[in-house]
Amino acid sequence: MFKALDLVPAERFPVEQFPAIDASGVCRHVFTQRIRGIDVSHDKAEALRRLDAAHREIRRAIGVGDWPLLTAQQIHGNKVAIVDRPVESSKHFAGCDGFITNQRRIALGIHVADCCAIYLVDPNTPAVGLVHSGRKGTELGVATNAITQMVERFGSEPAELIVQLSPCIRPPLYEIDFAAEIIGQCRAQGVLKIHDSGVCTACDLDRYYSYRAEKGKTGRMLALLGLNPRL
Repeated sequence: MFKALDLVPAERFPVEQFPAIDASGVCRHVFTQRIRGIDVSHDKAEALRRLDAAHREIRRAIGVGDWPLLTAQQIHGNKVAIVDRPVESSKHFAGCDGFITNQRRIALGIHVADCCAIYLVDPNTPAVGLVHSGRKGTELGVATNAITQMVERFGSEPAELIVQLSPCIRPPLYEIDFAAEIIGQCRAQGVLKIHDSGVCTACDLDRYYSYRAEKGKTGRMLALLGLNPRL
């Protein structure tokens, strides 16, 4: 379940916004789709370089263009960076697969092409988290770690968390349904509000990049999440 984001011209930069996150009222977010007209049949670094200008414009369109952007190395592990102090400039975190933060005006960014971007929103504290979880990260419990850290560091209540799974690869085009495993892990932590788009990236190459279907030479969708400034 998603809707197109009206702020970004859909014919240029098609993106998605998830109603459950939007309804929380505490954050800004987006999930980009395939951007036509950009040749991304390269390795990840070159593909991201070619997508950078479009991703910057999308960030500006949703009102986070001047916020520091935090990105992760994404090593298919379970380490989550904890950002509990103001950040003045963009930063890349080595050795981790996501972040949690209670700081406002910080954009968390994750790049995926078949793996799942997991959005976590605590509307009460408030606090947010964004993690990258594919087969290996799911096996290692990166979502479980993020939720545990939100509870321990920010006092989040699992029953009040909103968890949203992005489009990702699924059976029959992948041998493991790691999206279902992520949902199970979240439920085991006491999360009740779990939303899954149910969309398979490898099944719809018109809308999404797929590492598996495109044999590693493809672009990346960008997941963005950040807490709104105080009014």
